[in-house]
Amino acid sequence: MSLHSLLFVPADSERKLARAADAAADAIILDLEDAVAEKNKPVARAMARTFLQSSPAACAQIWVRINALNTPDAQLDLEGVMAGKPYGLMLPKLDHPSEIVSFGQMLTEFEVNVGVTPGATRLMPLLETPRGILSAADYLQTDLRRLAGITWGAQDLSAALGIGSLRDANGDWDFALRSARAQCVLVARALGIDAIETVTIEVKDPNVLRADCVRAKAAGFSGKLAIHPDQLNVIHDVFVPSVEELDRASRIIATFAAAAGAGAVTLDGAMMDLVHLRAAQRLLSRAGARA
Repeated sequence: MSLHSLLFVPADSERKLARAADAAADAIILDLEDAVAEKNKPVARAMARTFLQSSPAACAQIWVRINALNTPDAQLDLEGVMAGKPYGLMLPKLDHPSEIVSFGQMLTEFEVNVGVTPGATRLMPLLETPRGILSAADYLQTDLRRLAGITWGAQDLSAALGIGSLRDANGDWDFALRSARAQCVLVARALGIDAIETVTIEVKDPNVLRADCVRAKAAGFSGKLAIHPDQLNVIHDVFVPSVEELDRASRIIATFAAAAGAGAVTLDGAMMDLVHLRAAQRLLSRAGARA
């Protein structure tokens, strides 16, 4: 079942953690990186661990965005939160997938020490450096069984590229950023995992958020990062398949089943071939429905 909404929450904010616990996000990402000042990181780790240990099993998936793997904070993050058994870890500022391989070995040791099945903790790389974008295709040549999805970061990437404005005159992402997000969605789909669109920082303008969501869904993304609970309703409204979409997918599958062996069928006056059948099957699978 695809993740449609993933909500960042600063792990050092008691108020925001409490609000996140009641939010209707598919996944909560406890942030130990950019949203937390350096002096607050030890407290954030302790608060993240407490949140993980106190959350009910039926709660949304709980992830942790740790600090960059090439910093001492990354190991300190694992030492601080792995006892809480997070569902997954988001890995920021990766330059190459080989970093995930070596990190996975260290992560396995932590899993064993806290009683987690080795390999169970899922990972999601955050592509937000020029090197990370240029090496994205190498994910296809690397054994990365832990990966649940891939996302990208417009803010850090634009800073690294020296881009003055994130958006063009039409309100879409800058050309270089559109190229980066294309790499993200292509690699994710090639690997058969979730492609997650980056955040929209205009938290007070739902129209900008909706436009971003519509463009992202049309581009092949399965969900979107959020930085405020108020963004979740719009994200779900766009990304969660509607009853009509699910019904049509079911009818496409049923029509092909009734015409066993056919490579093309007609439904509602439109010709459908096997591409439409596979798309319908993927839609129901990602929605958690049975075809």
